[in-house]
Amino acid sequence: MMNLIPPPEIYETQAIPDKSAMLNVNDYLHSKQNVINNTLKNIFSEPPHGTSNRLIQAMYYSLLAGGKRIRPILCLASLEALGVTANPTILKFASSLELIHTYSLIHDDLPAMDNDTLRRGKPTCHVQFDEATAILAGDALLTHAFGLLAEIGVGEPEYAQACMRIIHLISEASGYEGMVMGQMHDLANEGKIVSLEALEETHRLKTGALIRAAVVSGGILGHADQNQMGALKKYADHIGLAFQVMDDLLNIEGDPDLLGKAVGSDLERKKCTYPSLLGIERSKTYAYELVNNALHALAQFDTKADPLREIALYIIHRNK
Repeated sequence: MMNLIPPPEIYETQAIPDKSAMLNVNDYLHSKQNVINNTLKNIFSEPPHGTSNRLIQAMYYSLLAGGKRIRPILCLASLEALGVTANPTILKFASSLELIHTYSLIHDDLPAMDNDTLRRGKPTCHVQFDEATAILAGDALLTHAFGLLAEIGVGEPEYAQACMRIIHLISEASGYEGMVMGQMHDLANEGKIVSLEALEETHRLKTGALIRAAVVSGGILGHADQNQMGALKKYADHIGLAFQVMDDLLNIEGDPDLLGKAVGSDLERKKCTYPSLLGIERSKTYAYELVNNALHALAQFDTKADPLREIALYIIHRNK
């Protein structure tokens, strides 16, 4: 397991208001995970016991299999940084991001993609059910996410404009201009040595785009001004890359029991990763640099942005 100790400059070069009063990030994440999980259960009810609808079973299985819920939590933390408290409608906005993220995981795990057999400590969707069902479950979750957003816009006129902006934002982030194209680049890069710039572009699309959309969605719902939105975007861009760097490192040095999936798969598939390109130690340093930049981006915010700050630090200390 990795033993990461952040360089002192991560805190020393960033003016974080009253560091001694920083929140406990584990408690914060656990609390928000419970809120998101409860919202997801209300949005997508557990199929009746014994139901023969295999598609519904597969959707529920993948969506409620656990997970960090980082994307919806980032949306809520961004909102809180602007002094706005989430209500049930905003929780639906945030949860739509998890529907999209879960769809992407189902498809990434398929034999034609990464061919993974474990996800969150459980058999992947195509292993638990079958490949065709997994494809359709992913399709259905993606579609349902946009249906949920549209339903909010139609049913609650005060959110109509925000809905249109967020639907446009998320469609770009999850489609061929974002996550899907990033996955295509990732597949095309297998067995190749690419430049750092090309690798970063891949992961800005594959991982970073939806993380950015999550943070920006919170900014939209919190009525961020131009300067605030610019800062939130910079923060999101840096933590999006840092998240992927740490994913690559965990695939080498992580504990499979904690990760809930196998390690070493990147090497087996000859994926171009940050450790393969930069080496392990330089990759760790790079992750710290990215997080430091993310903290600097939040300089204009007060202690209400502490959850965003702590999430950035959590990204380089996580073990799963």
